[in-house]
Amino acid sequence: MNRVQNKVVIVTGGSLGIGRAACLLLAKEGARVAVTDIMDAEGRALAEQIQAEGGQAAYWHMDTSKEEEVQQAFLAIAQTFGGIDVLVNNAGIGGANKPTHEITREEWDHVMAINVNGVFYCTKHAIPYMLKAGAGSIINLSSIYGLVGAPDAPPYHASKGAVRLMAKTDAMLYAKNQIRVNSIHPGYIWTPLVENAMKAQGLSAQEAKSALASLHPLGYVGDPDDIAYGIVYLASDESRFVTGSELVIDGGYTAH
Repeated sequence: MNRVQNKVVIVTGGSLGIGRAACLLLAKEGARVAVTDIMDAEGRALAEQIQAEGGQAAYWHMDTSKEEEVQQAFLAIAQTFGGIDVLVNNAGIGGANKPTHEITREEWDHVMAINVNGVFYCTKHAIPYMLKAGAGSIINLSSIYGLVGAPDAPPYHASKGAVRLMAKTDAMLYAKNQIRVNSIHPGYIWTPLVENAMKAQGLSAQEAKSALASLHPLGYVGDPDDIAYGIVYLASDESRFVTGSELVIDGGYTAH
């Protein structure tokens, strides 16, 4: 308990999946959690749940692909909670899954707008608050496909590679300011995004879980909590000597 006591943490894409699990665990560990998303009903319900369980949380509507919305939301969060200590860049989409030569510019740009530009906007507007505080932690959710390739979803893979290198660059830029920046690389985690992608391929939930489990040496698909624990670690002072690093939580996928 109290691993992130009183830290103000922004979680993008916080309403569902990994983001939701992170919000719940961060609040349990004492953080003041800013749940942000475009899924308003789910986000508000989550903030209310955290409050009902004795935690501190509030919800803000925020489309990470729109810089003005990010800037305004961060100002409101800082005014409400007294600053910004931790940013979890979790919001992301899968996007088009077809060969590169068949992808339209609009399909490519849509993924980049959220998965890359969104991380840039959020980082850009979080840094000034962290500079003022004299420290901070930024956690970029990349993927195993920010480390290795696969013959599908080219925009998604490109975006997650970008997120990994963005973390390393910002880690070096702001290390002197005690602002740490790291990336997390999940394997397949059973979230709505993954479930919907499997459904699009005509697989039932059980068929999908079995197929995905076989890709991981540990033999099963991860849960959102598996990633949330990594997020809490990087948000906490336990990781004070960790920056520019990749936290791989993938059931052994990339150990091949």
